[in-house]
Amino acid sequence: MTSPAPSPVLLGVSLKMYFGHHQTLNWARRIAALADRHPAVTSGAARLFVLPAFPTLVPAAGILAPYGVALGAQDIATEDSGPYTGEVGGPVLKEIGCRYAEVGHAERRRLYGEGDTVVAAKTAAALRNGLTPVLCVGERDASDASDAAARTVAEAERLLHGLEGAVVLAYEPQWAIGAPEPASADHIGTVCTALRDWLDTRPEHTGSTVVYGGSAGPGLLTRLNGTAEGLFLGRFAHDPAGVEAILDEIRSPAPAAVA
Repeated sequence: MTSPAPSPVLLGVSLKMYFGHHQTLNWARRIAALADRHPAVTSGAARLFVLPAFPTLVPAAGILAPYGVALGAQDIATEDSGPYTGEVGGPVLKEIGCRYAEVGHAERRRLYGEGDTVVAAKTAAALRNGLTPVLCVGERDASDASDAAARTVAEAERLLHGLEGAVVLAYEPQWAIGAPEPASADHIGTVCTALRDWLDTRPEHTGSTVVYGGSAGPGLLTRLNGTAEGLFLGRFAHDPAGVEAILDEIRSPAPAAVA
């Protein structure tokens, strides 16, 4: 009897607006080289995706795609085409090779006033264009884990109401973004487990993944002990050595047992 293979750990990186164009491409080359040689990636134990700035999407795809590193955008328009100056629609993102689109990040909510209506519309835009939304959810202020879990599940349910398709739910408590340390492992585990349990009751979102972001870095994946299915990384991934350190925490799958 063959034992089922464990699901791969999903690691995503958003570069936000920290890197210049050539700096981004040089970073991507180092990530591609890492993916090409690291056993966690080559064995299928880990999957990587990267969200660079819009102008670097096409050249970054050429660097990363041959090594199995998926590409995504940090934003997506609510509409697919039309008179929307400065926006980038899902059809274009799909055409240039994107597989993911980030929606609902706390910075866009805070700086650009994107509320639930906009976040839900962007999530829908990603799904109808064959992109996996990286949907950021999480409480604004620190609270106990059970309250955070209830609030975050309610937020996910609200934003995904009426939608179908696989998503990446990125649990990012807003109070932990940019903080010196992430939320505690127990706190993260409680919320991510609640999100996973909720998704498991929603067949319309089969294939979805729950990851943690918010000052995530090396060592956290080990402390979480499987309660999150991956990490969504920010500044701790600016040095590819940080990405490698996290990949080192992921064990390659053992050969399947046959009865």
